[in-house]
Amino acid sequence: MSYPTYRNLIGGEWLPAKSGKTLLNLNPADHTDIVGAFPSSHAEDVELAVAAAKKAYATWRLVPAPKRAEVLVRAGILLQERKEKFAHDMTREMGKVLAETRGDVQEAIDEAFYVAGEGRRLFGVTAPSELQSKFAMSVRMPVGVVGLITPWNFPMAIPSWKLFPALVAGNTCVIKPASDTPLSTYNLVQTLVDAGVPAGVINIVCGSGSGVGTPLVEHPDVRAISFTGSSSVGSHVGQRAAATFKPVSLEMGGKNAQIVLNDANLDLALDGALWGAFGTTGQRCTATSRILLQKGIAAQFTEKLVARAKALKIGSGLDESVEVGPQVNPSQIETSASYVEIALAEGAQLLCGGHALTEGAYAKGTFFEPTVLGGVTPTMRIAREEVFGPVVSLIEFETFDEAIAIANSIDYGLSTALYTKDVNRAFAAMRDLESGITYINAPTIGAEVHLPFGGVKQTGNGHREGLGAIDFFTTWKAVYVDYSDKLQRAQIDNQQ
Repeated sequence: MSYPTYRNLIGGEWLPAKSGKTLLNLNPADHTDIVGAFPSSHAEDVELAVAAAKKAYATWRLVPAPKRAEVLVRAGILLQERKEKFAHDMTREMGKVLAETRGDVQEAIDEAFYVAGEGRRLFGVTAPSELQSKFAMSVRMPVGVVGLITPWNFPMAIPSWKLFPALVAGNTCVIKPASDTPLSTYNLVQTLVDAGVPAGVINIVCGSGSGVGTPLVEHPDVRAISFTGSSSVGSHVGQRAAATFKPVSLEMGGKNAQIVLNDANLDLALDGALWGAFGTTGQRCTATSRILLQKGIAAQFTEKLVARAKALKIGSGLDESVEVGPQVNPSQIETSASYVEIALAEGAQLLCGGHALTEGAYAKGTFFEPTVLGGVTPTMRIAREEVFGPVVSLIEFETFDEAIAIANSIDYGLSTALYTKDVNRAFAAMRDLESGITYINAPTIGAEVHLPFGGVKQTGNGHREGLGAIDFFTTWKAVYVDYSDKLQRAQIDNQQ
């Protein structure tokens, strides 16, 4: 069987890994369909990429920010033209349905145009000086060479969240795409090259976390790391980066709760629950993993949710009629199955799903049934640990305050949702839910590029994508201009 072979982009050249080895990228809906072979890179490839980025930084940082932004405008236009092809490529390598991969590409388009506007808004601050004939201001400066480590579930959107603000701020980049989904990141980087990004400004090195991620994090010439992935790996990244004092942006896991009160529009809440729990086959950090039901509507809601979950069509995301695609690899199937077993052992009830699909049309892929677990209590592992699959737990509660306490009782704090017609409770939830994102009468998924994205507790370390990305990819410089033509001493002369 023939399939394309891809290379690393280093200093404007497409180069094989020094090892000569490759990794196969497989279609999760059909493992006999090989999307391509990608480099299995290691530290020596990272070294070359960082050196290329460091060399390019000397000139890229001097390009005026509005001119850097024009490259992103051109990239956004090219992404619009290539959207359908890139969406098909992404469904083939990642599995999620075409409607969602089109949305993934669209998010990169939106990010391109949004961040391009920041090229004329990298504002500093002027301030009065303590001394006469002295001007004081602060300006944003690029960080330097930045390392970007991205996940497989949004293989174009999330790289765009990192690449675009890093570039418009004047940094140069080395990006490591997820091994399961490198093609979509390659498509994004190729589009940026076609839009006019100079050689060496973006470098892409494909390989494993240990082979590429760790050397990138530890490299002394990499001045910052932006990471999206699991909390366990994020902890490792943060600790390794601390050894060289580089700032790290960590966007990690979630165990997101949708709260449904007795007065909620139940049909709307059901739509939100189905989309939040089973969109992207549950493989989102913002996926609805817990549904908290007030007891007055719990039985009715549960019955309808189970019926609708059973009716979801599962299959290849390339089939426009399919609603739930495969999980990305066998390891994710094993995780979903093991958590169902753990939940049942702890006393939860399997209301539907719970099994891998391995027969007939599913035999060549990695499919798992949409799964609903009832009788879950807040202390069960299934209610506290991230599954990252199409598995949702139902937890009942009596009072609004109890629901808030349950939602906040976990180690994560990314996304929350509340369904209610009570405006007072809606505002109390916005204030009291411990999460970086809160939705009212909308599901836990659906973030927009121009708002801050990220979480609290073990979900993140305080930095944000979206609105906050420029803050991470720039550093402040204070500038003083003394035009008095004499020595003035701040904190000394101004006391006279």
